[in-house]
Amino acid sequence: MNWISNYVRPKINSLFSRRETPENLWTKCPECGTMLFHRELAENLNVCTNCDHHMQFRPRDRFNALFDGGVFTEIEVPEPIADPLHFRDQKKYPDRLKAAQKATGEKEAMLVAEGEMGRTPIVAAAQDFSFMGGSMGMYVGNAIVAAAERAVKLKRPLILFSAAGGARMQEGILSLMQMPRTTVAVQMLKEAGLPYIVVLTHPTTGGVTASYAMLGDVHIAEPNALICFAGPRVIQQTIGEQLPEGFQRSEYLLDHGMLDRVTHRKNLRDELITITRMLLRLSPPVKGDLAAPKEDAAPAPTPAGAKE
Repeated sequence: MNWISNYVRPKINSLFSRRETPENLWTKCPECGTMLFHRELAENLNVCTNCDHHMQFRPRDRFNALFDGGVFTEIEVPEPIADPLHFRDQKKYPDRLKAAQKATGEKEAMLVAEGEMGRTPIVAAAQDFSFMGGSMGMYVGNAIVAAAERAVKLKRPLILFSAAGGARMQEGILSLMQMPRTTVAVQMLKEAGLPYIVVLTHPTTGGVTASYAMLGDVHIAEPNALICFAGPRVIQQTIGEQLPEGFQRSEYLLDHGMLDRVTHRKNLRDELITITRMLLRLSPPVKGDLAAPKEDAAPAPTPAGAKE
């Protein structure tokens, strides 16, 4: 053995040896197949930099981008009965809940918070599609009621971000009962004269679309989001006809009067600030933290030694 074997060869092997790469550094765009670096994707608010496809956006990440400085306070939601029907398919319902909680790091499929957006106090609620498909169960119903009650108490508007595959089958009729419950919660806001703005994201379907997701004063959707009660595949199989291109997508619904706006995620915060302040009859938002200088204000003195 000599210095070539002991030093040079191991050094060369270390330079060219295959290094393990963490699996979560890259995300494949489901629309165009482009591999996106995780930091670049996060900076772009989970929107593909190649084809502009809007991917799923977790509620906590959405609130970080929505509230001023990413500062918000979570609103406590009453806990429902854990397993009212003792439902079991391939797994027990409590086991599915625990698996979803472990995978997402969240308690349930909806997050409710309060804070300021463009210096405008609001209450916000957002569904997490990665938590059992964002399905509407008793907890989601409790969350919307809690959000509405908090908004009425503080006299603040409520902004809701929907993303769901419908009602939660493991809770049966109890999940369907959340449709009238959430409708009553929305009516509380209307009777108090408070704005209720809904942002529909991909996908918003089933009983969610048939209740609180389509009861807003203003409906905004992200581009190319699927918004429907029954999906296009079910409809096509039922009527036996070819559906129009883009059927039940945001742009199609906008053209047919079901939505008010389709807004890119990058522009969503500014648009929500403008619409919220307009509905509250407040002055338009001011960019920046400092007020604009008055025209008749005296010019600042020139520092000593500085050239004019």
